[in-house]
Amino acid sequence: MAKITVLGTGGWGIALAVMANRCGHTVSAWSPFKEEINAIRRFDENKTLLPGIAVPPAIDLTADPGCAAEADLTIVAVPSFAIEETAELFAARLPARPLIACAAKGISGKRRLTELIAEKLSDTRPGARMVALSGPSHAEEVGRGLPTTVVSASVDKEAAAAVQELLMNPRFRIYISDDMVGVELGGALKNVIALAAGICDGLGLGDNARAALMTRGLAEMTRLGMAMGARAETFAGLSGMGDLIVTCSSMHSRNRRAGILIGQGLPPDEAVRAVGTVEGYHAAKTAYELAAASGADMPIARQCYRICYEGHAPAEALTALMERPGRHETEGQWLKQNKIFKKGRV
Repeated sequence: MAKITVLGTGGWGIALAVMANRCGHTVSAWSPFKEEINAIRRFDENKTLLPGIAVPPAIDLTADPGCAAEADLTIVAVPSFAIEETAELFAARLPARPLIACAAKGISGKRRLTELIAEKLSDTRPGARMVALSGPSHAEEVGRGLPTTVVSASVDKEAAAAVQELLMNPRFRIYISDDMVGVELGGALKNVIALAAGICDGLGLGDNARAALMTRGLAEMTRLGMAMGARAETFAGLSGMGDLIVTCSSMHSRNRRAGILIGQGLPPDEAVRAVGTVEGYHAAKTAYELAAASGADMPIARQCYRICYEGHAPAEALTALMERPGRHETEGQWLKQNKIFKKGRV
């Protein structure tokens, strides 16, 4: 059995720690917040973020960064806004050639989270083996041991396989991918579409509208992914379509819950405060900027940005989307097949 350290004791971090413990590994879970650790140990669960999921005494809950010094695998499960600070804290405390699985889903600035972690470790741990772990995986269900399937992605195939071997079990199936860009972008961009899906539900627009939004949202994710070097087929897999479906459809999703509040008339910043960490709110700005820089057409993400940051009303965004000029559904593929492919039209 291996030594596994999970960075983050929020809902996702605790769920992964509990799952790794069920695999028979020696597990530590780190948090910078001693009061959070004390509360979890007092109640044997994270009553705020993951109520009802027992945290076994065998899991070492700690605020000591030295907990990762001998880890065979370090899982990063802090929110995207805390990635940089966490990586800096652990840069000199990890093993010489650490295996790191980033389970957070987001974008920091214009960098993927594994890129940011590797950058912060470059001076002290230049040999770090980076893996992105993503897919349809609500913490509430992973913690309960419900069947879940995700993707372990890395440019280092041996690293991806090592994470698969350490964490795969009868209730947590893991596939391998070498399209790290696509897997990470899928996990980050689906949060924007889930926020939009929540707004759609908050407006009471019905099932037809939500289904259309999810489908066209996936097309947008694919466009930007390809512009950034990802493969289109990755977005049709677990880390793209799979994660998009679960995040847009479930009330476990904070992105969807925040979107519902926005659609019902609550200002976006107030909706985020009411729900907690809403990755889609932050990713909407990044997606808007990346689309502008790459030429990828992302009308849904653009309207999310305008709602969140420019004060546009959700009803105005709906009108802007529905009244755009008509086009071919698979216009990018059609143009490419007819040899008139243009950048930004795929």
